[in-house]
Amino acid sequence: MKKIEAIIKPFKLDDVKEKLTEYGIKGITVSEVKGFGRQKGHTELYRGAEYVIDFIPKIKVEVIVPEEMTKDVVEIIMEAAKTGRIGDGKIFVVPVEEVVRIRTGETGEEAL
Repeated sequence: MKKIEAIIKPFKLDDVKEKLTEYGIKGITVSEVKGFGRQKGHTELYRGAEYVIDFIPKIKVEVIVPEEMTKDVVEIIMEAAKTGRIGDGKIFVVPVEEVVRIRTGETGEEAL
């Protein structure tokens, strides 16, 4: 199994969720996060004073999938989240050793 973590622009969340659901993904975890990469920060004007905003608001989408679905899910997220502009985000794929459903005790892919 693999854990796919995608850092995306907040307004692309609905598109990503919709495409993953269409593909058959039954559950995702979503977190509001902040960070920066090449996009860096930006300045904003508030009550006449200029402020540097170092961290940009993003959304982190996490999904655990069987290994054979990994490539498809990564492509789906890429297509749904892409705007073609700087700051579109990143996708990380990491191995998952075990999954346990707390309620039933199911393990492995049955727990997904």
